[in-house]
Amino acid sequence: MTDLRHTAALLFALALAACSGEDAPIDAANDAQVTIFTGGVIYTGLDDAPTAEAVAVAGGIILGVGTRALIEDSAGDNAAIIDLDGATMYPGFTDAHAHFLGIGMRELTLNLEAVGSIDALVAVLAETIQNTEQGETVYGRGWIETGWPQGRMPTRDDLDPASPDNPVIFRRADGHALVANSAALEAAGIDDATPDPDGGRIERDAAGRATGILIDNAQSLVAALIETPGAETKRQAYTTASKVYAAYGWTGLHNMSVEPANADMIAALSEDGTVAIRVYNSIDQSGLDALATNGPQASNNGRILTRAVKLYMDGALGSRGALLTEPYSDQPETSGLLLMQHAEALELFNRALAGGVQINTHAIGDEANKLLLDWYAEAFAANPQASDLRWRIEHAQILHTEDIKRFADLSVIASMQPSHAIGDLYFAPDRLGPNRLDGAYAWRSLIDAGVIIAAGSDAPVERGDPLIEFYAAVARRGLDGTQTQDWRPGEAVTRAEALKMFTLWPAYASFQEQSLGTVEPGKRADFTVFSKDIMTVPEAELLTAKPVMTVIDGEIVYRAEK
Repeated sequence: MTDLRHTAALLFALALAACSGEDAPIDAANDAQVTIFTGGVIYTGLDDAPTAEAVAVAGGIILGVGTRALIEDSAGDNAAIIDLDGATMYPGFTDAHAHFLGIGMRELTLNLEAVGSIDALVAVLAETIQNTEQGETVYGRGWIETGWPQGRMPTRDDLDPASPDNPVIFRRADGHALVANSAALEAAGIDDATPDPDGGRIERDAAGRATGILIDNAQSLVAALIETPGAETKRQAYTTASKVYAAYGWTGLHNMSVEPANADMIAALSEDGTVAIRVYNSIDQSGLDALATNGPQASNNGRILTRAVKLYMDGALGSRGALLTEPYSDQPETSGLLLMQHAEALELFNRALAGGVQINTHAIGDEANKLLLDWYAEAFAANPQASDLRWRIEHAQILHTEDIKRFADLSVIASMQPSHAIGDLYFAPDRLGPNRLDGAYAWRSLIDAGVIIAAGSDAPVERGDPLIEFYAAVARRGLDGTQTQDWRPGEAVTRAEALKMFTLWPAYASFQEQSLGTVEPGKRADFTVFSKDIMTVPEAELLTAKPVMTVIDGEIVYRAEK
């Protein structure tokens, strides 16, 4: 025990000294206040020492991890104690794929997530139109028809009686389809003869009449009718999103499809304390050249990092925009949409590789994933000097089984959202038929092949609750317990793997594994505290756990009321 105490004391001295050094990531003096988190099981995320009783922190850095007696003895009498009161602490959970602005805007605009039928959607519209000025566009997002009794998407004919004059645009939850009423179509100049844009589709009925449903790039035809949020609205949305996510227990998120100017705004909001959580930005392709020239961009406090670009290969499975090798089983006249061409992709990839930029590409269908792996391989071969790329495929939902090993062979990270599986698997068998389900949401197969999975939620497409995501990964059941053989139960992961999927592996996928992802000395003090031990409680209890505390750089940014 004497040797252990000596080692712990040495670690404290070294860590405190490092905190005050010129190259330290966080400024702190040698006399920085030591805080000890204890009073519950602490999961470290380390295979050789998975649990601890106490963690000591100073200046935002973890100083020591071990037994309570050892940590308190090493810290001295002046340490502050944070009592977990029986709750369980984990490394900070990170949502590896979300849309930060969208999360905030969901709270500020018409939210259609709870709508359970076309009739209910129309009722919401009828109520909203009572408080809408003449000519003003009614915009909302969040509907998803797969569980509705009508078994179909809404159309212009459903919306027109409730709003014959005001344009109405209701976007599907996945963001890859919307329904517009006749007033919106007329205002946008869309009629039955309007051609489909590249990478998009105007849905038409058997008579060739536009139904009001616009898929993927066709949504841009009505974009001018939707008011673009101004700077103040964006600031409000980011502030709201940060509070919502901290209250869920997330310490950070990987922010997808970000306008470059918005990345600067997020950094400024972080530095003034308005945005508390960490944000790893994957900007849209308009910012590729600047990022390649200037390199990764970090905020002064280190919580905001921009070093990736987000691209798109196809659409979504629910709206039948995901690109499949064979036609959709329930709509054989289509195989989905390809949103990026080979020559365009290789030109972007080569520029990114020359500039050391990470590429994160949306691909959902099996053909989209196959082509993207082909194109990644081609770009890597043409740029052998590039190393430690950590390029990602976002979603990677439907794969040819023979392509699973190619992720590992190319060192491509699979960025996946477990809740997509437990939502999509209610309708995916109809879309795909039985044979393509073997490569659907194949977490187990990917991990067994040696692939790193950075897990997230894709909020606001999904709710964005880490406990739902963790449950989906380990249970692979619907929230009501539903599971059939079509769900491929064997693709579930262990709880230890799921913990890595939301902690260490997102840290690796954002080049931050040296400072985040596990609870060990020298790393940043980011912790998520839940009311229950999600590593051991029965599966059904996972969804009854609650976030208790969210800690970033040793600062409690959320604490539940008792």
